[in-house]
Amino acid sequence: MPTVYLGLGANLGKRREMLKAALAQLAAHPAIRVRTVSALLETEPVGGQPGQPHYLNGAAAIETDLEPAALLAELKRIEHDLGRRQGPRWGPRRIDLDILLYGRLILETAELTIPHPRLRERRFVLEPLSRIAPDAIDPVTGLTVRELAARLDAAT
Repeated sequence: MPTVYLGLGANLGKRREMLKAALAQLAAHPAIRVRTVSALLETEPVGGQPGQPHYLNGAAAIETDLEPAALLAELKRIEHDLGRRQGPRWGPRRIDLDILLYGRLILETAELTIPHPRLRERRFVLEPLSRIAPDAIDPVTGLTVRELAARLDAAT
């Protein structure tokens, strides 16, 4: 089974409890094994409406035999189950679950892009991911997560 890395985020309501509930639902799925979860980091919102509350962000390593589309459907089901509803792009949300890396797969469909298209630009993604998987490879650039984070640090 490939190792899949997920991004976790929430900036509305009881953020920590919402993220724990999402992880519990992932762990309860018969085709998903949660292997590692990063510490949660408080981060400022990026993009979207001004004045949003801060996020709690993290990353998780899972193993699954679900195909990417099926995993995405499961993540969306969990988000909906936990109260996420459609809203403005990059707007506030109770829960946000994203596929960051799926092994070394490169995939682009209308519904899903792997690796996550903004993985390389977002400190709130790279920082928790580098804590659990510094040597994971971005198959597009061939760089490790550690190297991507260092490039982002050097650019700021």
